Amino acid sequence: MREYEIITDTNSDLPKDYVISRKILEIPQYTTLDGVTYEGAEGIDPKEFYRKMRAGSVPQSQAINPAVVEETFRSVLDQGKDILYISFTSTLSSSYNVASMTAKELAEEYPEAKICVVDSMNVSLSEGLLVNKAWNMRREGKSLEETVQWLEDNKMHVCVKFTVDDLHHLQRGGRVSKTTAVVGSILNIKPMMILDQEGKLKAVGTVRTRKKALMALVDYMGEKIPGWEKENDLVAIVHRDCLEDAQFVADQVKARFQIPEVMINDINPSIGVHAGPGALGLLFFGTGRE
Repeated sequence: MREYEIITDTNSDLPKDYVISRKILEIPQYTTLDGVTYEGAEGIDPKEFYRKMRAGSVPQSQAINPAVVEETFRSVLDQGKDILYISFTSTLSSSYNVASMTAKELAEEYPEAKICVVDSMNVSLSEGLLVNKAWNMRREGKSLEETVQWLEDNKMHVCVKFTVDDLHHLQRGGRVSKTTAVVGSILNIKPMMILDQEGKLKAVGTVRTRKKALMALVDYMGEKIPGWEKENDLVAIVHRDCLEDAQFVADQVKARFQIPEVMINDINPSIGVHAGPGALGLLFFGTGRE
């Protein structure tokens, strides 16, 4: 059985020390803010980034670079190894298509190699949870084919629920109307969103106050986790400039569900451009999405 490398993109939001320690290859997604383009989270001071967003700057995200994908793939193939690439959801980015086209082209040049591109249908650390599963399966000696099959069978069982603190950022991104943003802010309304069957964020209601929004995330996990406890050796929380809130949710999850490890990380700027500071999401394996 040939060895295979696991590759993902920086939208998986895996912590840098996690990626380095496990030797997972990453392809950068790009974010442009005030005329400057950044690769992944490199070169961006999060505090300064959020300050600019609060001041009205509107960042823009870009897909992965085909030349970088090809270079990364070749670096693995030239070592005589196969490739498992786990991509950001195809419904929100062209990155999956870029990787698939590159894989098809290189397959002709490396006919002995297997290049598997998996559309995660997930975002941020929900994509990262699939990368973590793939890494664990490879460590356990599972073949590339076995790992790919598990990912395809279970990727829609990654449950994702987000809350956003400031509706004005959703309004700037065209997600809600200006009237909704103004009225909602006055009434202290916090929208709740899930990742749906199409891999898109879908509004599923609102709650009043930040504290209730945070607890609603934990309650959602309580609804979805029964029967999937053993798959949740790792649960993830992502946030934008609200670490204290993220830690609060993590403490609630650990106490209520006896979860051994909760990974907390910033939301990558390239996928958090519309949510704004204060966005927070809880991600885990469960019974499935609505």
